[in-house]
Amino acid sequence: MLYPIIMAGGAGTRLWPISTKGKPKQVYPLLDNETLLQKTWKRLRRGFPARNIVISTDAQLADEVRRQIPDHTRGNLVIEPSRRGTAPALGLALIKIWKHNPKAIFVYINADNYVQKEEEFLRLLAVAERAVRQKQDHTLLIGVNPTYPETGYGYIKMGSQVMKFGTDEIFEVEKFVEKPDLKTARGFLKRWEYLWNPTLIVARADHFLSLYEKHLPKMWLGLTKIASAIDTPREAEVIRREFPKLPAETIDYGILEPASRMGRKEAKMLVLPGNFGWTDVGHWRAVHDILQQSSLSKHSASKGNICKAGKCLAVDSRGNLIYSLSGKLVALAGVKNMILIESENALLLCPRSRAQDVKKLVENLEKKGMKEYL
Repeated sequence: MLYPIIMAGGAGTRLWPISTKGKPKQVYPLLDNETLLQKTWKRLRRGFPARNIVISTDAQLADEVRRQIPDHTRGNLVIEPSRRGTAPALGLALIKIWKHNPKAIFVYINADNYVQKEEEFLRLLAVAERAVRQKQDHTLLIGVNPTYPETGYGYIKMGSQVMKFGTDEIFEVEKFVEKPDLKTARGFLKRWEYLWNPTLIVARADHFLSLYEKHLPKMWLGLTKIASAIDTPREAEVIRREFPKLPAETIDYGILEPASRMGRKEAKMLVLPGNFGWTDVGHWRAVHDILQQSSLSKHSASKGNICKAGKCLAVDSRGNLIYSLSGKLVALAGVKNMILIESENALLLCPRSRAQDVKKLVENLEKKGMKEYL
């Protein structure tokens, strides 16, 4: 069986001011009455037993995760004492799986992903697991066929075809391209070999941990110290002591990109293209698009405006997202393609095309010491 690892840490800064450090996007009901974490858990439970699903989060969110996912298997909640990035977080979850079954195949899944075609998503996971069973020393990524020229995503360029299962074709990874400019992204959209990279990683635990040893040796050394204490009375104490010492790094920059630069034969990286209605709920434009296109949108969508958690009146206005928690009436006149977000203590206004820049606002708030808004 496949072991899904749900990555449920992180701050979600591009969805400020609703997503905050105390309650980031993955544990907030952004789209409807369920959180993104709950949606991810329910999606995976359709295909996997609870005992196989691991949730990785940080100490600050652990109690909230327990409250939201009460039926998770005890022991399958992996808690980071401090936030060190996705590479240490995955490494900690992997060594716990590896200690019980080194040959276990896992899939890395971000909790903040929205999936419209859930059956197709689960089917592709089964295809990916089948491929890794045949190519046990390979890492497989599931890529997404792009539908528009997104500049905020990473891309995977496919190389030669390696395997085929029915209509599903699996290719070598030729290279990664991180967040291209608009002209480049438009060019990618016209070429079949470029896919969005949602960081859906499928591999054997022992193989992927060997990539830590090769590309992140200092992190690997710390993880081996933790591994020696797993399932002993010292486990919690050793994790608290050793985990904060691990270098801060992401999976993309720490493992995937260095591995891809080794050359195709040495990198042993594969990609399976898919089309399952994937969206990274990483900024407010994505929230607008999901609410507009999906059945979740029971909110006012007249003339193309999405009004969630508030009252709206619009004249000669379209393409706007209004997300207000105050209960005030929001009136629009001659406003197009804007985002207006109101929390208890902050108001955000920006064009939909600048949604990625919200992270810069959060960085400025941190620099100015305005922690009460974070």
